[in-house]
Amino acid sequence: MNIVNPATEEIIATLREDNGASLNQKFETLKKAQKDWAKQGLPERIRIILHFYNLLETEKETLAAILTAEVGKPLQQSRNEISGAQTRIQWMLNNAEKYLSEEQVIETGNLKEITSYDPLGVICNISAWNYPYLVGVNVFIPALLAGNAVMYKPSEYASLTGLEIEKLLKRAGMPEQVFQVALGARETGELLLDLDFDGYFFTGSYRTGHHIYQRVATKMVPCQLELGGKDPLYVADDIKDIAAVAAGTADGAFYNNGQSCCAVERIYVHEKVYDEYISYFTKEVKSWKIGLPTEEGVYIGAITRKEQLAVLSKQVEDALNNGAVLLNGGKQIAGKGYNFEPTVLVNVSNGMKVMQEESFGPIIGIMKVKDDTEAIRLMQETEYGLTAAVYTENPDRAQHILSQIDSGTGYWNCCDRVSAGVPWSGRKHSGIGATLSHQGLRAFTKPKAWHLRSS
Repeated sequence: MNIVNPATEEIIATLREDNGASLNQKFETLKKAQKDWAKQGLPERIRIILHFYNLLETEKETLAAILTAEVGKPLQQSRNEISGAQTRIQWMLNNAEKYLSEEQVIETGNLKEITSYDPLGVICNISAWNYPYLVGVNVFIPALLAGNAVMYKPSEYASLTGLEIEKLLKRAGMPEQVFQVALGARETGELLLDLDFDGYFFTGSYRTGHHIYQRVATKMVPCQLELGGKDPLYVADDIKDIAAVAAGTADGAFYNNGQSCCAVERIYVHEKVYDEYISYFTKEVKSWKIGLPTEEGVYIGAITRKEQLAVLSKQVEDALNNGAVLLNGGKQIAGKGYNFEPTVLVNVSNGMKVMQEESFGPIIGIMKVKDDTEAIRLMQETEYGLTAAVYTENPDRAQHILSQIDSGTGYWNCCDRVSAGVPWSGRKHSGIGATLSHQGLRAFTKPKAWHLRSS
């Protein structure tokens, strides 16, 4: 399996993919090791993960360089991702004992009733390439803290990062047999679905998630899916600092080249502030530096997957053929690398592909609306339900609008953010289950009720 730098199209590494025999051997290794890992006790597991957390800091520059080389994101954004992963790990470490230890629920006379949280066993984590540290730690850190063994399959586009994660965990003291990496693309994923894991946790597209859900349903084990979105954002007519809102929402749409599950993917703007908002928004986009992701100050790097260039081109073509107006970008950048211009489309309608199909790239459609009622109706027109955002000076107005949008996360005067202390979940085609928060810790456990009566 060749690892290609998307910014230069150079092969930077060649790795051996796993096959059925090697995966089965790794799975059996995990099964044998899991019970001893659970018996280590939570304090020891916390100690090892804390060491891993510290190693992320020590090795940050090296890790960021590897991440940038294989996914194409600007180097500073790679550093930011690793720092963000550390923040999440810190929250999990601070709260693991609280949410993973047994709870005494009732004590009356000679009766005690207790809830304990046992590990699921051996779990399979099929992860994503766009934020391999962030979406990875959402799963394998709480899984390991809870006493599970983990088969971690990084995306084939982030395999080198997956191997670095394995190295650091083992340097931190993780037993060799408790965390195994499965290397490969779709074929490797299919082979993993044939093995008898005690839970499956996937981050990626709706299409692949739906396939995984169907494939493992008969096993009757947890299957959690963190999928994509077509996240709407509404700018109301009462905002005061239009320039700041335009800059912030542009960042929400284009950070990491728009390759974020929770990136802003469609924008609705009240007609009273529309023209001014568009002016500031396009000014912000035009100010960004585009180039090699290793260059200082670059904001727009390379698209990770070459195939996505065609998807973006088709969305632009569809929009223009149906009356949209192009204000910036619109095409692939000539030369080496998988580069696409940051693209702003206006005069769009909700039926266009750019407003309905996940873009996962540096492209945005912006639509004028006459009032909140129209904005709500248009925001609701989607198969996805990951996040939704509203910018307004009025908190009651924001809550009224967001309460009518069926999404796992609502943002008021912010967007494109994830915090460890609250659940990260999707609705409809955006997934099932939750990571992060206490729910994300307990997602990797089996609760057990104890009714204890002394004589």
